Amino acid sequence: MNVPIFLAAAGSDRSNTPELLYVWGQATPEAKVIIFCLFVFSIIAWFVMFTKAIQMRRATKLNLFFGTEFKSQKNVLGMFDRKLQVDGCPMFMVYQAGSLELDARLKNNLDGSRKKFVSLKGMEHVKRSLENTVAQESLKLESGLILLAIAVSGAPFLGLLGTVWGVMSTFGHIAQQGNASLAVMAPGVAAALITTVAGLLVAIPSMFGYNWLVHNLRVMTVALDNFAQELISKMETEYLEDD
Repeated sequence: MNVPIFLAAAGSDRSNTPELLYVWGQATPEAKVIIFCLFVFSIIAWFVMFTKAIQMRRATKLNLFFGTEFKSQKNVLGMFDRKLQVDGCPMFMVYQAGSLELDARLKNNLDGSRKKFVSLKGMEHVKRSLENTVAQESLKLESGLILLAIAVSGAPFLGLLGTVWGVMSTFGHIAQQGNASLAVMAPGVAAALITTVAGLLVAIPSMFGYNWLVHNLRVMTVALDNFAQELISKMETEYLEDD
């Protein structure tokens, strides 16, 4: 009589335990290490998504502000001469680099005054400076996205590794005991599957965040390219001497 009562009490305790806590308790040490690694990946992924979203949102607002100011100026070097500073604005960095290069090409070595025109070769140097700055600003915006790409592609495989390892351990334990009942198999298999769930919980939000950030990055890169083309066109119109 005492044994059935004990088993009934044990079964009652397990039924009152939350499923996730019960599965966690049945997980192997290897599975717990993998879940901990996935938890760290999740924190990193959410941190990257949060910071990059703020960075791109701020850059978009500053680009809008700077673009409006740029179109309102009469001379292409007007803002440069006023020493306007817009920190964190990719378009401003492109404008500043081009204006510095153009100003250096226009500067007269004798008295430091600004020449009226620049040569075609000098304008080519300005164009290359703009292209380099566009590439640098795009790389700044892209920095950190590799961590999201790693989370998207690596987390499911890491979770699958934990599942396969757990199932292998469960079947090995069953083979040693010689008992293949559902009560023996179910806890081990459930504990093995939790690593796959953890991997998907890391990968799915990272995938949506990565695709959204990559889309915004492409839009911003195209905007920078278009602005650089518009800037060099205005510089050529104002300062390139006709042959």
